[in-house]
Amino acid sequence: MQIYIEVLEGTSRKGYIMNLQIRSKDITLNDATKAHLEGAVEAFTKYSLDITSINCVVVAEKKGVMVEFDIKIAHAQPVIITQHDDSLDAAIDLAIDKGTKALRRLHDKVVSHQTGSVKDLETLDA
Repeated sequence: MQIYIEVLEGTSRKGYIMNLQIRSKDITLNDATKAHLEGAVEAFTKYSLDITSINCVVVAEKKGVMVEFDIKIAHAQPVIITQHDDSLDAAIDLAIDKGTKALRRLHDKVVSHQTGSVKDLETLDA
């Protein structure tokens, strides 16, 4: 499934296509759960990172469920989030929280490294 994300006009990207793949093993996902996962993907895009694709894997285990997000970002290492829990909704919510935290930290790192260098500073004439 491809998602077209509309970006605000003041930014450098007007819109881009991101691949989203949701796979489930030994569990069936209803429409509400799929919509919840797609909403999480839109929450991941607010950090203005070049996310090329997101693979989401939901696996039923002996005691609960495992949710994994594999977020591929251009010009960076992929972010992989794995969450185990007894409840499917709780596992999805905790994985979304971990994913947003990791993407926020990556965004802060990218923004802080783009600041000017010492050579760009102007000298003051006293």
